[in-house]
Amino acid sequence: MATQMSSARRGIATNEMKQVAKDEDVTLDWLLPKIATGSIIIPSNNVRPQKIHNVGIGKGMKTKVNVNIGTSTLNVNVEEEIEKAKVAVKYHADTIMDLSDGGDVGSIRRTLLDTAPITFGTVPIYEAYNFGVEKHKNPLDITEDDYIKAFENNIKDGVDYTTIHSGITKEIAKRIFKVERYAGVVSKGGTITAAWMLKYDKENPYITHYDYMIELAQKYDVTFSLGDALRPGSILDSHDELQVQEMINIGRLAKRAIEKDVQVMIEGPGHVPLNEVTANVTLAKSLIGDVPYYVLGPLVTDIASGHDHIASAIGAAVSASAGVDLLCYLTPSEHLALPTPDEVKEGLIAYRIAAHAGDLVKLREKSIKWDMDMTEARRTLDWEKQLALSIDPEKAALIHGRTGQHPGNNVPCTMCGGACVYIMLPKQRKYEKEEKKLQQAE
Repeated sequence: MATQMSSARRGIATNEMKQVAKDEDVTLDWLLPKIATGSIIIPSNNVRPQKIHNVGIGKGMKTKVNVNIGTSTLNVNVEEEIEKAKVAVKYHADTIMDLSDGGDVGSIRRTLLDTAPITFGTVPIYEAYNFGVEKHKNPLDITEDDYIKAFENNIKDGVDYTTIHSGITKEIAKRIFKVERYAGVVSKGGTITAAWMLKYDKENPYITHYDYMIELAQKYDVTFSLGDALRPGSILDSHDELQVQEMINIGRLAKRAIEKDVQVMIEGPGHVPLNEVTANVTLAKSLIGDVPYYVLGPLVTDIASGHDHIASAIGAAVSASAGVDLLCYLTPSEHLALPTPDEVKEGLIAYRIAAHAGDLVKLREKSIKWDMDMTEARRTLDWEKQLALSIDPEKAALIHGRTGQHPGNNVPCTMCGGACVYIMLPKQRKYEKEEKKLQQAE
């Protein structure tokens, strides 16, 4: 069965490609060669029953934002996860990932697939972990077959992309304790895999069976998101040998998948000090080529508990400007608890701002119009337009309408009141050059 990549290589434009071309204001002649080489991907499982709005991710595309939701072993509230998925869709997440590892993870996944008609990702190893806990009361009492079966279950349900922790080898796992990271290994999937390899003295099943997984990915047109099992969990561990060695391995695995018409993106950190953020993108792209790069944050400091969506959005904006293609959001509850629906919104809005800030650097001509329209609305005291153009119109309207604000347009807000610059110098609101243009047009 054809994949998006194999179709592009044959010069065939799929409906998903046509949608992406329209959304991104590019031609199919421009788009298809980039999908053919893997620099742009359109994750789209061919058996997903729901009709979704597909997005393009990669070089030359607008920076996309992913929202993570899902249960844990200590908190299984499916209704709340459904509400989070609805919030993600309402506030324009581009992709969503179900990270559930508690409860009936298969049923939860299928419910959330129905709830969120957008590009959908999962982490299959969480299902294998869940199986070990539920059946054996020990997450490490799982087999290689359990790893692969979890992957199969996810893609058969219609998941568009899956995180695969295939970059961490048995050899690297044995070096974890010699390297003595400040924060240790903080990826759940990476820790499960490392602990399993060390317990059984076996190679990573996602390496051993990688070719078979490629065959399945071809069949269902599932995108590999090659996971960052060894991402730094502290800025003190940024770019250590574990992280870099895994990235080298992932780059090689990505090429193998692309050769077989399977779409791939690469996951990145994590926690990175501000002065290393751009270098991280440069290093990753030098190792993986133009394959889309997908990063979590990164957090530029480790002290922002309760405000990690802000600390990470700083790194996200710099990453996006440097060439990152997909940003995975963080919420205020990161490192503390599962997020509430309101915290999902906070994280998503922060990351949409970061993504747009990055696009103003790498796609300025396409992205600047939004800012130009907002600037004009502010200069002309057009409050209706200002609120409509806000990235969060509801919150902007709530703040603007607080005590003392005069209703309607052509009035100042309560910050400056009568000292409003556009009231004191009203001529600013209609520049002379605009009047000349009108006269010339007439």
